[in-house]
Amino acid sequence: MGLVEMILDIGIPLILCLGVLSGIRLMSNVKTAVNGNRLSALCMLLAIIYVFLRTDVSGALVHIIAGITIGILVSITITVRVRMIQMPQMVGLLNGLGGLASALAAIITLNSVEPQSGFGLITSGLALAVGALTFSGSMVAAGKLQGTLPQRPRVYPGHQTMTVLIALGILILITLLPIFPDISGLACLLLSILGLLFGYFFAIRVGGADMPITISLLNSTSGVAAGIAGMALGDFLLVSVGGIVGASGLLLTRIMCRSMNRSLSAVLFGKAATGEKKEQALQTEPAEIVGETEAKESVDPIVWLKEAQSVIIIPGYGMALSQAQEQVKTLADLLEAKGTGVRFAIHPVAGRMPGHMNVLLAEVDVPYDKLFEMEAINPDFAHTDLALVIGANDVVNPAANTAEGTPIYGMPVLSAEHAKRLMILNFDTKPGYAGVHNPLYDGAPNICLMLGDAKGSLEQLIAGLG
Repeated sequence: MGLVEMILDIGIPLILCLGVLSGIRLMSNVKTAVNGNRLSALCMLLAIIYVFLRTDVSGALVHIIAGITIGILVSITITVRVRMIQMPQMVGLLNGLGGLASALAAIITLNSVEPQSGFGLITSGLALAVGALTFSGSMVAAGKLQGTLPQRPRVYPGHQTMTVLIALGILILITLLPIFPDISGLACLLLSILGLLFGYFFAIRVGGADMPITISLLNSTSGVAAGIAGMALGDFLLVSVGGIVGASGLLLTRIMCRSMNRSLSAVLFGKAATGEKKEQALQTEPAEIVGETEAKESVDPIVWLKEAQSVIIIPGYGMALSQAQEQVKTLADLLEAKGTGVRFAIHPVAGRMPGHMNVLLAEVDVPYDKLFEMEAINPDFAHTDLALVIGANDVVNPAANTAEGTPIYGMPVLSAEHAKRLMILNFDTKPGYAGVHNPLYDGAPNICLMLGDAKGSLEQLIAGLG
């Protein structure tokens, strides 16, 4: 390999990776996020073109073009059909496909007619195992999010012991590969099975409370699998891109763990977060208004809204489920038109994936400067006239501070109960995904419950203000 060729093989991937990193940096700001996404996508397109130009694909060109064409058609179909509410499971599915691609690349490498070095065998085996567990874990996570699998955590007898034994089996097989290279075919089969089992056992025990962490972690493992596969193939570009995805996913996982006040080891091997939130059929019937039974006068949510000079809106998964973000924006606009200050409090793990609420609100053009993170807005609740909870439960549940032994104990929550008045628009008063009773439903003079579909409740409020 000549000097010029070596420089190109390293320099071009380096430039493309820097472009991807620059795009990610731009995506950290809403005003530049679209351009950041475009820049990263362009760099990935150039990376595909670069791989075509440097690789002799003449023997498989027809198959490659056919595969790319099918992929493009499928992706366009998905883009048109998938609703915003289904984005979390879509992300899970894409994570799984990334892991599957790495696993297939590792299988091809392990079964190559050319002899592999010890390093090549170890990295191929590791890429296969990580890719397989990413695929199966992501499919289970997507199934839970879609509702095709039970959302309640499922823990088998000896679950943790089996998980540890499977992990040990994977490590033993990878260690034996360079010692006994002739068993690569059998090891390939066993690693695939063990990897799939590990991913299944990991994801099936995860409940709704830990789902944002799970999605972030599987995103990381998909990148790790790609990076390791790149090592096996000797592909600097694949190693770099896989490393970027793996690192960004791991950073997001740590952020989510910190937001939930849970360690990653507790998520992987500890007590499962329990509880199940059943997704009720959507309805547009008038909401049932429930106030303090001993209050001297009835609760009128319209009057509360008209009297409030400051309002903090707390969106949750119920808003996403009923697709009520448009009504939320309309209500916020009406309140601001009469001089009320309106802000949005966003809990890091609200919804089913990191940033879920931000995406839904951005979809209806809620200004980013009105979205406040939990740490920034929590001190302001005590000085706020009205906190309006829309389809949120666990993220405002004060039991997180007192209910020891529950999945949410110790999790930082939004201090909605400290507002002068609190209005909750939820479907019912059942526990949230964590399965922990919310004492805010027990009734208090300053709390109003509007039970029913969030969209229908919001439409009542909009009509009353209009």
